[in-house]
Amino acid sequence: MERLEQALFRLEQGFELQFRLGPTLQGKEVQVYTNYPAKGHMFDRLKYHSLDWVYPNGREDDSDKYCRLDLTVAGSFQYYFSCGSGYIVVDPVLRVGGNNDVLLLDCISSQTYLAKCLGPLDKWLDRVRVAKETGYNMIHFTPLQKLGLSGFCYSIADQLELNPDFSTEGKHCTWRDIGNLVETLRKEWNMVCITDVVYNHTAADSEWIHLHPECGYNLVNSPYLKPAWLLDRLLWHLNCEVANGKYAEQGVPACIQDEHHINALRGVLWQQVFSRLRLWEFLQVNVDEAVEQFKQLLQEGETTMMKEHRKVMSPSDIQECCNSFRGRLEELNLDAYKEMNHHAEQATDCIVRNVVHEHLSDQGPKLGPVSRKYPLCPRYFIFPFEEMTFDEETQLMEQRDKACHFLAHDGFVKGNDLSRDFVGPGSQVYLRRELVCLGNTIKLRYGEKPEDCPYLWARMKLYTEITAKVFSGVCLVNCLSTPLHVAERMLDQARCLRPDLYVVAELIIREVLQNVCVARLGITSLIRGKQSHQHCEQGDWLSWFGREPVGAFVQPSLRPLIPAFAHTMFMDISPNNHSPIQACSVYDFLPSSVLVSMACCATGSTRGYDELLPYQISMVGDNHIYTCWNSDAQTSDQVNLQTGILAGKLALNRLHQQLAAEGFTQVDLEQLDEDVVAVTRHCPSSHQSVVAVLRRAVKNPETHHYAFDVPPMFIPGQIKEVILEALTIVSTSSNRKDDKNINGLPERTVEIKEHIQLKDSRVVKKANMVSKENSVVQEIVFEKFPPGCIIIFRVTLDPWSQEQLGALRRQLIQFSPHAYMYLPYTHSSAYMLLPSSIMSRLTLADMNMLLYRCDAEEREGGGGCYSVPTWLPLKYGGLQGLMSVMAEIRPKNDLGHPLCDNLRQGDWMMDYVSNRLLAKGGTVGEVGHWFQAMFGYLKHIPRYLVPCYFDSIIQGAYTTALEAVFKQMSSFVQNGSSLVKQLALGSVQMCGVCHSWALPTLSPHLNDVPYRLNGVTNQEEQCCMSMAAGLPHSCAGILRCWGRDTFISLRGLLLLTGRHLEARNIILAFAGTLRYGLIPNLLGRGSSARFNSRDAVWWWLQCIREYCTLVPDGVSILKCPVSRMYPTNVSEPQPAGAWDQPLYDVIQEAMQRHMQCIQFRETNAGPQLDPNMTEEGFNVEAGVDQTTGFIYGGNRFNCGTWMDKMGESTKAQNKGIPATPRDGSAVEIVGLCKSIVHWLVKLHNNGHFPYKATYSVSYVEWDCKIQENFEKKFYISHDPEDSEDKHPELVHKRGIYKDSFGASSPWCDYQLRPNFPIAMVVAPELFTVVKAWEALGIAEKKLLGPLGMKTLDPDDMVYCGVYDKNLDNNNFNQAKGFNYHQGPEWLWLLSYFLRAKLYFAKKIGKETYDKTANLVKNILSRHNVHLERSHWKGLPELTNENGQHCPFSSESQASSIATILEVLYDL
Repeated sequence: MERLEQALFRLEQGFELQFRLGPTLQGKEVQVYTNYPAKGHMFDRLKYHSLDWVYPNGREDDSDKYCRLDLTVAGSFQYYFSCGSGYIVVDPVLRVGGNNDVLLLDCISSQTYLAKCLGPLDKWLDRVRVAKETGYNMIHFTPLQKLGLSGFCYSIADQLELNPDFSTEGKHCTWRDIGNLVETLRKEWNMVCITDVVYNHTAADSEWIHLHPECGYNLVNSPYLKPAWLLDRLLWHLNCEVANGKYAEQGVPACIQDEHHINALRGVLWQQVFSRLRLWEFLQVNVDEAVEQFKQLLQEGETTMMKEHRKVMSPSDIQECCNSFRGRLEELNLDAYKEMNHHAEQATDCIVRNVVHEHLSDQGPKLGPVSRKYPLCPRYFIFPFEEMTFDEETQLMEQRDKACHFLAHDGFVKGNDLSRDFVGPGSQVYLRRELVCLGNTIKLRYGEKPEDCPYLWARMKLYTEITAKVFSGVCLVNCLSTPLHVAERMLDQARCLRPDLYVVAELIIREVLQNVCVARLGITSLIRGKQSHQHCEQGDWLSWFGREPVGAFVQPSLRPLIPAFAHTMFMDISPNNHSPIQACSVYDFLPSSVLVSMACCATGSTRGYDELLPYQISMVGDNHIYTCWNSDAQTSDQVNLQTGILAGKLALNRLHQQLAAEGFTQVDLEQLDEDVVAVTRHCPSSHQSVVAVLRRAVKNPETHHYAFDVPPMFIPGQIKEVILEALTIVSTSSNRKDDKNINGLPERTVEIKEHIQLKDSRVVKKANMVSKENSVVQEIVFEKFPPGCIIIFRVTLDPWSQEQLGALRRQLIQFSPHAYMYLPYTHSSAYMLLPSSIMSRLTLADMNMLLYRCDAEEREGGGGCYSVPTWLPLKYGGLQGLMSVMAEIRPKNDLGHPLCDNLRQGDWMMDYVSNRLLAKGGTVGEVGHWFQAMFGYLKHIPRYLVPCYFDSIIQGAYTTALEAVFKQMSSFVQNGSSLVKQLALGSVQMCGVCHSWALPTLSPHLNDVPYRLNGVTNQEEQCCMSMAAGLPHSCAGILRCWGRDTFISLRGLLLLTGRHLEARNIILAFAGTLRYGLIPNLLGRGSSARFNSRDAVWWWLQCIREYCTLVPDGVSILKCPVSRMYPTNVSEPQPAGAWDQPLYDVIQEAMQRHMQCIQFRETNAGPQLDPNMTEEGFNVEAGVDQTTGFIYGGNRFNCGTWMDKMGESTKAQNKGIPATPRDGSAVEIVGLCKSIVHWLVKLHNNGHFPYKATYSVSYVEWDCKIQENFEKKFYISHDPEDSEDKHPELVHKRGIYKDSFGASSPWCDYQLRPNFPIAMVVAPELFTVVKAWEALGIAEKKLLGPLGMKTLDPDDMVYCGVYDKNLDNNNFNQAKGFNYHQGPEWLWLLSYFLRAKLYFAKKIGKETYDKTANLVKNILSRHNVHLERSHWKGLPELTNENGQHCPFSSESQASSIATILEVLYDL
């Protein structure tokens, strides 16, 4: 299940979002639904519609199909499908000015104003002008509604009425007036206005809540609160008694001063409160009453038990039942008592902690003596009646008309789960006194839907609409205390009126819960304040708010959508924080502002911070008014740029907005010293940087000693100017708080210089160009850099680097126009020859050199793959080796990866890439020259940029090469899916040219044979491509070319990809080595061939058949000259051209040799040929059973089929013993023989093959014999009396096909193995549809693995699914990898199983075929995933059981890739 509700996916408008099927969904019916509005429709959260699938290649291919959304609407939207769901958040677009210019989210500089401090509306422009004149472009107002009597900014008395304080005697202020002012600010001042919305509570003195008490939590609609209410009232009475001195003699005076008083308070709480209340009785039952009722029911025969059993109980039975019932009730009552006692203990702890904090702690307010104004603990419920005794109050609890007015106050619970309603049923927050209470508010009770509280929902909807009509955005106050479904519904309503609504909130919770809230509500920006004034933590914060690191990689335009962090509004101070002066020195205001302003996100502050306000403006009772702007300010009610750090903030806000607008999206933060921090903003398009250096002053420099010297700083590039240099100037001041106005420290300001040259700086002593870490950098030595000082540099590349980079980028335009078309440099540079024109002249054999070649292949030519120091060697010497690693580094911008370090530290990797290709000469050498020229530019740009541009060069060349590769392939590949293309690259990966791998020389009379000039002999020589069996183990030297593997793979890798000439040459080259009627298993260039494989010749013949079928005029190959290396069985190797004959003669010889019976002993038999084989094993035999027509052969000492593992362990005593001899008639060889014989009949009848018989047996007769006998001999029927079963005692599964017939060990015939599907594919006519389908079903159940097929039934006694060829123990069946084919899951067999399933499913009917095709697609999706994740970009030879990686398998196997490609061709 893909439940991604806790992941945050953010997108901008204008993007296209695609949904693609993951591997587990491919092959299944999947429909994606979303509530994102269809074109021309309004958004409705509850209305979903399906998305249509798009097939980019015109075929219904699950690996590439997608459905899409064009994102043009802001908000939060949900999607879901059969087994998954999630949310996407689309950012709004804010607009300002008369032309509706876009205000980027990262450009935002917001200033918060407490609305109650603005005074009458007619003075607002003068007061908010301060924000305009200091560079802010957003004003954030606290609620403008009528407030409660407490004056608390967020305690709204009437959500629909404007605060009357904004009106004057002559002018009544309305929402229209506010809207006009907001629009004036937007159009004329280019400022956006947002305001707070509060949904979780209302003021305690709100008139409407007392008229509609159902809108709050009271004792009528929430009776579970009764215990908490009783406790709250008794605590209030205790408070009054403590204030009156009643408990002074018991150690609890009104003035609580020490630990002794606290301990005494605990005792009083327990004795006078909890013991008196007996709250456990709320959870208990009256045992006597319950037992009496139960007894009456028993006597009346009314219990369910008695009715069912119709039993009349005796008095003794009844008494026994009642006793048991009483015992159980008493147990439950005891549990309830313990539970309530636990709540009471927690409540006591919370009350005591509150008293300590408010009356004793140095960090608390130290409220003084306990009184009615400053009680022991806050009241959790309002009590709107005259005071009375506690007993009298208790009676009110049962009077509904009174109890409905005991409303719960709001507050918050530290660490509360977002999904938990802390006032709802089941919550004990109020009882346990865990609420941090806001006594001037009442918690609102919405219920689950509008019908649960119609008045409240309607009122808050109207409140939302008023707000959305006036403001461009809202800030969700107490978001965590607001039910998610309520906030969701209200924001939906707001977006109906203002689609591009900007939504901010502050969420101090775990990231997972944070993401849930952001995603569901569509929150645009999260407010993050400075949680600590320690610079290291501040640095961590800033790193979070950078979009990407400096030197980040260029990302493709189509890329996976990955979970993101919420966009941030980073604030130097929020309204709820204490004044920074109370936590750090005034010297730190300016450096902190620089840290915030250099963040790549929205930024914010609160009015008063820039004026160096030395105290916190009270959110509750402060009636001071903000000062006004006056550039010539003379009085305390006015400010200008000489006030506080306003001048510095103006420069910083302008810089912040400029950096965002100009694309300075990359951020780096460096801690130069304990107090010194450097922040870099970098523009990836212009490669300009802005570097801010600041010195924090958390502790007051006047009382704390700071070091005088500051370490030098090294800046890559050339400093063009000092943008800003500033220092806070502090002199003596009274710091007196004005009686009327909110003013800062009037005699403290900032000394500032803007846009000066480096030589004019007072901070920088000298700046020299020096060499550092293989780059030229500018060393900055500081003259005087005291705490509180800041300097900001503008940096460009040096002229030489600019020229080199400009030239480089001009070349890169051909690869990524969207990334490089806007060039910042004007130096001319001629185009080099475009790689596409070079690539088009490369052959696919050249591409093998350019893209691939593993270390073993490279070493054949005297080289090797590049090894990254402190890491690993690359998988390939070609570009794929780099691309596999970069594909993991690039999306994560993992610039700390060892490969990136290596690129920054030196040019070794660049030289390796170019020199390797240059050494090859020819067209490949031209590519090397191109790389050399490109790297020539790259070597002269700053080293921090080298990894990203190196990646662009490699990626551009690689994608161009792939385009050229596919153009040389068949239409099946060109028009195929991405999976088809990826598999087709296996053809290039496995097929290459090298002298030591060369095929036997073809006939000189053959046309179109490739030649090249030998660099040593200076003579022309053939350079036919050969095919590796697998990487990295079977790809070089004598182990490269295997006859069996080559021809299992040839159809998929060469014929289906359109490489017909290369396929022809390989077929003819092996034909030339035919000896004894067999082709070699190990080719060894023919002269060192080993003829010990009984099946290779049949795979070779099958490929000839496929060639004739798939290739236009393919039958012409039958007449091609074959240069025979061994004209007779005893011939010495003959030179090419000495003995030529047409291919059809060679085919006939192979068929006749089998009919005559092949018997010989291998040349050079003995330990020098195979150190593990016994003497008998070197005897090769193969022939035709004249009765059945089956090919037979082998003996129990050798293994002539593909299951060819020979025992090697002396310790386990399996040395020289084949694990799977498969002598007799192997099922797949019989199928292959049938395929060839049947084909030869057709060829002869069509005049393409001159032979109709082999000696005395015609091909027609041979074909008929196999057809008549196959199912008789191979099928294991369900009839235990079947006469064909010679060994019924060995049968352990019926309804399957034998693996062999006539084996020397009969039990081997009956083993369930995955070889019979091969026969089904090559000769389906041998099988009855019903029997075949059943056998395939059993194979699917028992043998099918995630990527391959188990090579043996797991029920078999010798099954072992984990292959370890290094393990040498006493286990006969496992030692030295003896189980190579006794359980491990081979991939190439899977393809034949799937192809057989498809074939017979089509015979059964459309419904079965469709179901099977979906199964096939689902299975192949796993191979797609493996290909994407594999650094080898291939499919392995095998896996261990259940798809586990096998370290001894080839990582990329030709047969695995080729045969999976064949499945896709069949689909």
